[in-house]
Amino acid sequence: MKIVVIGGTGLIGSQVVADLRSVGHEVLAASPNTGVNAVTGEGLADALQGADVVVDVANSPSFADDAVMDFFVRAGRNLAEAEKAAGVTHHVALSVVGTEHLLDSGYFRAKLAQEELIASAGVPWTVVRATQFFEFVGTIANAAIIDGVARVTSASIQPIASADVAAKVAEAVLAPPRNGVVEIAGPERLPMVELVKRYFDGIGEARDVITDDTAPYFGVLLEDRWLTPTGDAWLSNRRYSDWLAAQPKRVA
Repeated sequence: MKIVVIGGTGLIGSQVVADLRSVGHEVLAASPNTGVNAVTGEGLADALQGADVVVDVANSPSFADDAVMDFFVRAGRNLAEAEKAAGVTHHVALSVVGTEHLLDSGYFRAKLAQEELIASAGVPWTVVRATQFFEFVGTIANAAIIDGVARVTSASIQPIASADVAAKVAEAVLAPPRNGVVEIAGPERLPMVELVKRYFDGIGEARDVITDDTAPYFGVLLEDRWLTPTGDAWLSNRRYSDWLAAQPKRVA
């Protein structure tokens, strides 16, 4: 089976490519640096020629409101057009658990627009919605620092390893289209403030971390369960503490 992975050289995409190649599939890692640009359409028709499945795990290089909306809408429309022309039979995309709750953020408005485009494009589809990656916790922690103190909400979060996200995306590729959404998450639900405390402790950085439920999460004031899955989600086994123990420590 030929599979094209849009964003195939990034954190998730490169792992999806490796997972699918390891079981014998022909996989093209498509990204602007390999000559395929879903936003402009450059190289898209040639890349999708003979493809059975397209996987979209690309992310916008800018999170500014207009730029991120333009990225996901233009890419979504170009992919739908190219997939129908090429006879692609399954579109798989990665999205975010809780997207519909986070619409005070331009990024999540754009992700919801992407999901809506996929559902209406006319190509059989599966959207895998994941919780936040372990690998992104450092960004969350550092973004929370104000005047030397990390101010973090107590809203729940249930992070997952990127390797487990990639494995489930690859699994979705090899399954029939669901024409619906699959939610995946890590095994532990905990307050975000606790996640951040563990992060700073784990990397050996002395940092005051306080609970502040007025502290935004990338511009959004969170309710408790917005970043955790609902219903029948798949849960990984890889724990945050094990991942954190393997991270490099800060040198004083």
